[in-house]
Amino acid sequence: MYAPMDVDGIQYIIKPMNCPGHIFIYKTKIRSYRDLPIRYAELGTVYRYERSGVLHGMLRVRGFTQDDAHIFCTPQQLAEETYGVLELADYMMKTFGFNYRLYLSTRPEKSVGSNEVWERATEALRAALTQWGADYTVDPGEGVFYGPKIDVKLIDALEREWQGPTIQVDFNEPERLDVNFVNQRGEKERVVMVHRTVLGSMERFIGVLIEHYGGSFPVWLAPVQVALIPVATDHHAPVLKMANDLREALIRTHTDCREESLGLRIREAEKNKIPYMIVVGDRELAGDEVPVRRHGSKRIRKMTFASLVARIQEETAARRDLPWEDGS
Repeated sequence: MYAPMDVDGIQYIIKPMNCPGHIFIYKTKIRSYRDLPIRYAELGTVYRYERSGVLHGMLRVRGFTQDDAHIFCTPQQLAEETYGVLELADYMMKTFGFNYRLYLSTRPEKSVGSNEVWERATEALRAALTQWGADYTVDPGEGVFYGPKIDVKLIDALEREWQGPTIQVDFNEPERLDVNFVNQRGEKERVVMVHRTVLGSMERFIGVLIEHYGGSFPVWLAPVQVALIPVATDHHAPVLKMANDLREALIRTHTDCREESLGLRIREAEKNKIPYMIVVGDRELAGDEVPVRRHGSKRIRKMTFASLVARIQEETAARRDLPWEDGS
């Protein structure tokens, strides 16, 4: 945590975590077992002091935003809630094209909570992993001090592991902040709190994503999907109209009308790894088809404008690139 800041005689701490805020929302009224599970989520920005020597581009920063969520449930609901997070994490990782490994991290040497509570939580996580059916590795002593966790480690294109989704059971905060629910017997019972992130730190996830794809994103994910390059000034107006048509079809488009050489503009579009590039001159405007270059391929294909739009829309909807070299 950063040191307190004195503002008008009051000490303020910049937010290091989102958990207490969600707890205080939960505690605005008495909760029954019938209300549970309750799930709160936010894209919350937090600040953690890191030594300057460990800062590393987007991968290790001092201020970051994470897709943080907290699930308040009964002990009996823990395995089912954990399974639901695993389903969500698997969907997101497959959508972005990542492979991953699962780890079950158990009680560390320094921890809070009784052996019985730790064992019950660890078994609930183990049951969810068994139900999921995927292989996992037990990581002894690598849980956090407040509870066991499941770590999902992303595997990038270089086979490196990166911290991805986490599912952490917390005994510490419900105990310290007196977080309860009324059980079926009408008695107060301590709630089970689960921290979960799916993408984790947005900054780190984007950094890993760039590394994974080497900056050459699939069409659905590319910030710019089509580059339009007019050969000369006379072609600016029709090219700008093409760009508007593409944007109306919700296709992200960049038009390079700079007074630079054609070769330089083509090289820059290639360097920026834009999936599709169209160079437009007199011959292209005179016909029904345009020459379409696909990044990473030496083959230029003639396509009607409508067929190009349909292809990009299909790739975007399916979240996968269609074959290019085989002529399909």
